[in-house]
Amino acid sequence: MPRPETTTKTGRERLAEERARQARGERNRKIGIIAAVVVVLAAIGGGGWALIASENSSKQAATGDGLAGAKQVNTPIKGLYEWTGLGRNHITTAATYPMNPPVGGDHNAAWANCGIYDKVIPNQYAVHTLEHGAVWITTNDKASASDVAALKKIAGQDYMLMSKIPSQASPITLSAWGVQLRVNSAGDPRVQEFVKTYLQGQQTPEPGASCTGAYDPNTGKIGGGM
Repeated sequence: MPRPETTTKTGRERLAEERARQARGERNRKIGIIAAVVVVLAAIGGGGWALIASENSSKQAATGDGLAGAKQVNTPIKGLYEWTGLGRNHITTAATYPMNPPVGGDHNAAWANCGIYDKVIPNQYAVHTLEHGAVWITTNDKASASDVAALKKIAGQDYMLMSKIPSQASPITLSAWGVQLRVNSAGDPRVQEFVKTYLQGQQTPEPGASCTGAYDPNTGKIGGGM
């Protein structure tokens, strides 16, 4: 019986096979690297979206307390909020403001007469009063009766306006054009400091302009002093 033939690979054939094996290994290594990069990018992308979502949630939380657009500073009064770029156009309709209470922006041509009111004043009139250099003290239902009484004494001077804003975040808020302070007690020393600094303060667009003779919050009518 004849012996079966055996195939002997030449050196060239073995070299070709080795190169093919190396090529397959290199290709698999590159595929692995690409897959790993895709996974990392996906993770980063997911984290980025999570970060954006987190930032949006934080922004919503920050603006939900009526401080949209505010910058908090500690000079000259600690815990003071400031706004810039506020409009000053006259409007004939009710206005929507990004902050609560508003500290500036477009407003009615009539200003709210300065004084103490145990009610809500339409914002578009009160903002005009701030433009004239008034300090506006507002309280919600969390302010104690003793604090309200103390604040009324402070508000009993020229260019002071006091009223209710049940929807505000803080029991007591003091506002002037472009600035605001929130406190929990009328005895907070910053209350007097705020009034001293911002009543007809340097930030006032129209210092010394009238604070009477226009919109009367008690009657809802506009007087002839305009």
